[in-house]
Amino acid sequence: MATVHLRIGDLVWGKLGRYPPWPGKVVSPPKDLKKPRGKKCFFVKFFGTEDHAWIKVEQLKPYHPHKEEMIKINKGKRFQQAVDAVEEYLKKAKGKDQAHSDDKSKSDKGRKAAKPMKIIEEDDEDAFKGGSSDKEQTDSDPEPSSVQRLVAGTVSGFKWESSPASSMEPITKRLKIIEEDTRSTSIQAADSTAINGNITPTDKRIGFLGLGLMGSGVVSNLLKMGHVVTVWNRTAEKCDLFIQEGARLGRTPAEVVSMCDITFSCVSDPKAARDLVLGPSGVLQGIRPGKCYVEMSTVDPETITELSQVITSRGGRFLEAPVSGSQQLSNDGMLVIVAAGDRSVYEDCSSCFQAMGKTSFFIGEAGNAARMMLILNMVQGSFMATIAEGLTLAQATGQSQQTFLDILCHGQMASTFVDQKCQNILQGNFKPDYYLKHIQKDLRLAISMGDSVNHPTPMAAAANEVYKRAKALDQSDNDMSAVYRAYIH
Repeated sequence: MATVHLRIGDLVWGKLGRYPPWPGKVVSPPKDLKKPRGKKCFFVKFFGTEDHAWIKVEQLKPYHPHKEEMIKINKGKRFQQAVDAVEEYLKKAKGKDQAHSDDKSKSDKGRKAAKPMKIIEEDDEDAFKGGSSDKEQTDSDPEPSSVQRLVAGTVSGFKWESSPASSMEPITKRLKIIEEDTRSTSIQAADSTAINGNITPTDKRIGFLGLGLMGSGVVSNLLKMGHVVTVWNRTAEKCDLFIQEGARLGRTPAEVVSMCDITFSCVSDPKAARDLVLGPSGVLQGIRPGKCYVEMSTVDPETITELSQVITSRGGRFLEAPVSGSQQLSNDGMLVIVAAGDRSVYEDCSSCFQAMGKTSFFIGEAGNAARMMLILNMVQGSFMATIAEGLTLAQATGQSQQTFLDILCHGQMASTFVDQKCQNILQGNFKPDYYLKHIQKDLRLAISMGDSVNHPTPMAAAANEVYKRAKALDQSDNDMSAVYRAYIH
């Protein structure tokens, strides 16, 4: 393949990982940021985002020749905004160049023409020090120039940059801390997603136990963001794909914990969580002073208290961090993490949480996250059952289910969740995104938690009965939206 030469400022289409081609501009990287070893790539700033990244040569196409092709295959508001930003940039650049040319011709009459200079606008984020517009980036540039206002991160072995200033609205949210009188817990929301790429992976060795619907997406994003991950799963063949992606294999939970600094687990229920820690060759056998264990399973507060006590009794550090989301959100790195326990572990997990989720909250002592997640899932499960009930009532009264959905999605309850679940029902597609058996388990645990504090949960109790009927109809391993079938059989 011939050596590719690109000038600073050239417009391109760049493709990164599973994301669609995006319009960008070749810019000069910071002096201290060298190209990934053995990679033929160029440093690109993407329009409509705050992102910069090293992009492999084969993933780059010149902007103008491929513009119509890319616009046809890519849709969406953000993509159109990015294309509009390119056109605005070109319009401004043309105006600036013309003005610069006119001023130059007036002032330089009779004088030797000066070397052309790059015109830098006030909002031009790729302004660079010590460089000029006719410097070329090639496969072998050893010392790139510096770029102002960049924060370094890593994506799939490539360096990824994100600028705090942008002509588009920033994606990352500000830190939010709230003090609650009842428990004196501080809630910290730290927003950053795999898509943002605003991540520098921790140098700590990461272990992950459990490669189910949620765990698989989490591990995939940890690897893509450059973390060193060792995996284990009860069904060993599930590890194969991640080994191919660069993960290491642990033979037992105890071995994973002994090999790693921070070990995460994500399993189905309280019994599985206890067995993983307390069973033969379990987590507890690998715990040594300083080892961190992060329980991501949605379980009851009593299980969390028990696990926290046994881990810390061996000198380990414990954090619970259940997640709100689905398989698709896990794959996309868009989970919401609710953490509680050892705050120093939460901080040590920062880059991991950024890789797997869009937001993480820290809400105090161990057990609080379990309580919060059960409440959240209780609401979600009850809502799903109510939607299914509405769809079947619409059908029973001669109303169009599609029209019901259309009206619902244009009202105050409109959401991606409602749209996707209803479409699944109408299409008869119940491929699991969140297992029905798991949402029923969460409802059961939430009802039990209510009983423990003498708080009534009649809505959750009614929904739980519907899910139990769906399970009796052999819907356990289908998506939670299959609760619909409890109403039609």
